[in-house]
Amino acid sequence: MPVPVTHVSPLKRDVIYDHRAQQAALPVMVHHEDGGMSESVLILMPEQVELYRIQLDHIIEKRHQARGGKP
Repeated sequence: MPVPVTHVSPLKRDVIYDHRAQQAALPVMVHHEDGGMSESVLILMPEQVELYRIQLDHIIEKRHQARGGKP
C-alpha cells in the first residue's frame, strides 16, 4: 500500500526549461508520512510559470511589508 504524501518541497537545483515541450521542470523532494522521501519533478506549462511568478512576487512584497519594508 502506498505511503501518503505529507508535502513537497523544491530542491536547490536549477529549473530546466524544455523549449521543444514548452515545459519547465522544477526538481522537488516528495515527503511521505512514514518519514521517507523521494525525488521527483514538478512540470509547469508556461502560463503556470507566469502565474506562480506573479504569486511569488506578491508573497515577497508581503514579507517585505511585514518586516517594515526591509528586504
